[in-house]
Amino acid sequence: MKRLAAPLFFLCLLLASIPHHSWAKITLPYFFSDNMVLQQQTDAAIWGWGKSGSPVQITSSWNKKKYSTTADASGKWKLKISTPTAGGPYTITISDGETLLLNNVLIGEVWLCSGQSNMEMPMKGYRDQPILGSNDAIFNSTNSHIRLYTVPRSVQRTPLDTSKNSPWKLAGPETVSNFSATAYFFARILYEQLRVPIGMVNISYGGSPVEAFMDEQTLKSFPEIKVPLATDTGRMNNRTPTVLYNGMLHPFLGFTIKGCLWYQGESNNDRPAQYEKLFPAFVQQIRDQSGQGDIPFYYCQIAPYNYNNYAAVNAVNNNSAYLRDAQRKALAKIQNSGMAVLMDIGEEFNIHPSDKLTGGKRLAYMALAKTYGKKGFASESPAYESIAFGNGAATIKFSNAPNGLTSYGKPMMLFEIAGSNKIFRPAKAVITAGTVVVSAPDVKEPAAVRYAFKDYVVGDLFSTEGFPVSSFRTDDW
Repeated sequence: MKRLAAPLFFLCLLLASIPHHSWAKITLPYFFSDNMVLQQQTDAAIWGWGKSGSPVQITSSWNKKKYSTTADASGKWKLKISTPTAGGPYTITISDGETLLLNNVLIGEVWLCSGQSNMEMPMKGYRDQPILGSNDAIFNSTNSHIRLYTVPRSVQRTPLDTSKNSPWKLAGPETVSNFSATAYFFARILYEQLRVPIGMVNISYGGSPVEAFMDEQTLKSFPEIKVPLATDTGRMNNRTPTVLYNGMLHPFLGFTIKGCLWYQGESNNDRPAQYEKLFPAFVQQIRDQSGQGDIPFYYCQIAPYNYNNYAAVNAVNNNSAYLRDAQRKALAKIQNSGMAVLMDIGEEFNIHPSDKLTGGKRLAYMALAKTYGKKGFASESPAYESIAFGNGAATIKFSNAPNGLTSYGKPMMLFEIAGSNKIFRPAKAVITAGTVVVSAPDVKEPAAVRYAFKDYVVGDLFSTEGFPVSSFRTDDW
């Protein structure tokens, strides 16, 4: 018997390594499992693998309805099932002769959250990098109606059909402490306001540029970005184009969701002009491949930070204001979107702001107002709208500021003004009837204005509801 032990062990390892959709019995991507949340009042997609050519039937307990299809030659099948208004728990039965039962399924609101380290950053914080108020939030987090799913990190050369194994988890101290802080705060606020189950799916990987989350087809429009071939043997990491799309995002796309949250851009800081085009292309990719049209897409603008501490090799410009400006401009190119401005919470020597509640809250306010139709509160930052010149001054108008602007009684120190010589000078700025009038004694004929256009600053212009104005420039110099 001792001689058989080692071969038997290696045989078990071999069987475990076979892709699970090669098994004859019904198998599913790991995110279709016990405790999951399905999007309410939709035709929610469910797919998996079974015996080639076998009939597959799904029965949902909320209406006892049966849905049928046939597995294709490779064993793959896909169905859409009608979901009711929020509720549960329910069961889903899937059968091709053998039965698979999914238990404790809730129907509610499902959001995909993705990005790099600021989205990935867990509620417990990183080592020596805290999250403000995290312990109290974690202590009070038990809620069986908030469900959390994290797609494990995976770098892949070609697209996978399923991600690495990971379970849906019910919110509570042990699970929330390891989940995205930004996404959890968003979920908590949504639940408080909507009182329906909330499902959050986190697909994030720290230190990753947006092109790592993009597919080969989309990146063909960006020939300067080298996409690895399937036959390449070079080493890959999370900065390699397409690899996170292949290993983490592609397996999930098609899962029916309400919308997307995004917090990324730090790793593209050295290429702001390219990002201005890359980012909208990424959003369109998500929407096209989700098969749900222009689903809501809300994102965090990166916070100010001293990027000289984190300079990219051969960076063209380490002033993060240019990347923030690219994110600001992207709003006009992305329908059904919104940007959470974080000009007031950046930290000069920490790229990971400890205040994650503010980011999650601002994302939630946008979702509640723009997606769920809640009224009576502000949900977006004032945005630069237009500039007019006259009498040696520049007058700037803003949208999203119906009740005007404020600096909370402090002088505004972050405006600069330039003439045709393109030399910017510190400017005096005064709030007048919801506009800002900017001038400087040594700029007699102004041609452009910039606000907070530095790598690290603390914003000093807000709406009266407390939403900070994004850094911006009126020039393209």
